Amino acid sequence: MATPQIRSSKTESYTDNKRKDDVRQSNIIAARSVANAVRTSLGPKGMDKMISNSNNEVIITNDGATILHKMQVLQPAAKMLVELSKSQDSAAGDGTTTVVVIAGSLLEKCLLLLSHGIHPTVISDSLHKASVKAVDILTAMAVPVELSDRDSLVKSASTSLNSKVVSQYSSLLAPIAVDSVLSVVDPEKPYMVDLRDVKIVKKLGGTVDDTELVKGLVFDKKVSHAAGGPTRMENAKIAVIQFQISPPKTDIEQSIVVSDYSQMDRILKEERSYILGMIKKIKATGCNVLLIQKSILRDAVTDLSLHYLAKAKILVIKDVERDEIEFITKTLNCLPIANIEHFRVEKLGYADLVEELSLGDGKIVKISGIKDMGKTTTVLVRGSNLLVLDEAERSLHDALCVVRCLVAKRFLIAGGGAPEIELSRQLGAWAKVLHGMEGYCIRAFAEALEVIPYTLAENAGLNPIAIVTELRNRHAQGEINAGINVRKGQITNILEENVVQPLLVSTSAITLATECVRMILKIDDIVTVR
Repeated sequence: MATPQIRSSKTESYTDNKRKDDVRQSNIIAARSVANAVRTSLGPKGMDKMISNSNNEVIITNDGATILHKMQVLQPAAKMLVELSKSQDSAAGDGTTTVVVIAGSLLEKCLLLLSHGIHPTVISDSLHKASVKAVDILTAMAVPVELSDRDSLVKSASTSLNSKVVSQYSSLLAPIAVDSVLSVVDPEKPYMVDLRDVKIVKKLGGTVDDTELVKGLVFDKKVSHAAGGPTRMENAKIAVIQFQISPPKTDIEQSIVVSDYSQMDRILKEERSYILGMIKKIKATGCNVLLIQKSILRDAVTDLSLHYLAKAKILVIKDVERDEIEFITKTLNCLPIANIEHFRVEKLGYADLVEELSLGDGKIVKISGIKDMGKTTTVLVRGSNLLVLDEAERSLHDALCVVRCLVAKRFLIAGGGAPEIELSRQLGAWAKVLHGMEGYCIRAFAEALEVIPYTLAENAGLNPIAIVTELRNRHAQGEINAGINVRKGQITNILEENVVQPLLVSTSAITLATECVRMILKIDDIVTVR
């Protein structure tokens, strides 16, 4: 019997794919472990994480972006999940835990598909098709909302706050978030909101109940009391200055030796007349409140200049941070003054009252009744300790982002795991129509989305299998808004329970999670460059 000849050519060679599979597997496992770390903090009954750093600072939070940001992740693929939560935070502001949990679940399904011998490129393309279809399904489910419908906006902000540490204050913080965003919406750009126009000032003391929305400006510092200057000023004419009211320094480092008393007197006299000349120019414009920018070159004000300013009955707030200047000038509708020669009446801002108030342990300065006030607002957040104060600020930021999402894309969608189950059902039905590997991959995508209702039920102490099965049944009967009510521990029409979220949060979570998973799938080797 003749033995068959083995034809060999240069194009046919055995390649070992073992290493590629190992790299892919280690990447997926590392990324999944990060997702599992934040999974328990999902939903209103989710657990909180206590994060302690090398400086012994402690943070208590259940905000996914904060937890992942503070975690020191070293594995490159796991770092991608940290970046993923940052992307969700900047795109939507809320749903940072959701996006990581979905990505972790998708990676788990990808590992299963890879073990069945499906090529990563086929899986990647199928996931992309599924995510595009998912966005279409979510858009069809969404309910349009108008900005004039304040109740709907408050409901969506409350839903965001209900999963936070400060959830018991959601009835107070949600209306504050809605009012502050609506007050900074520019009629010329109705779909754009810049959250830098909403300033959050934190002040220790009191409770979160004392948090308030301030129409005006608040400074977490006291008025300069040196030389007995005024601490309250009505009909204020305010100047924001970026120059120093102190004796000038030479441009180069040098010292002057004065050996004679008469020369000493001359120097002091020159200093006095220089400062006095500046203050006379300031007083001539009618200015009676000075906001002085912090200086890094030399003292912005000296005791002598404060004494003369107090004599001139000018209220002084010093050490204003450089990055606050833009917000202050926009609010006061004035211009910052960089040089004493440019001090003009038209560059001043006007307000009814500037006063110093005692609050908690310290003092604050409040400017109210601003004339021609810019489109800005200030929220004064209070808290009994720093941990609560920081978490209240983070929660309020998430609520502001939710309202911003509704301004940008004016659609609401049910919460409580309802959209995910509906997506799973519709994508599962679509997968049956498709042929070949594509349908198989899309079915895996559909199953992966069930992780959200499963985790919500698990974190609420319910039976996740029974709850998810019942949810599937309700959705199959056409109840597209049936979701998990963790307060009652049962399945209800979640839209009627006022558990709503912006469409943008859900769509960006699915799009970004899919994008991240596809990227991890395509990596077949890690090259370390020293």
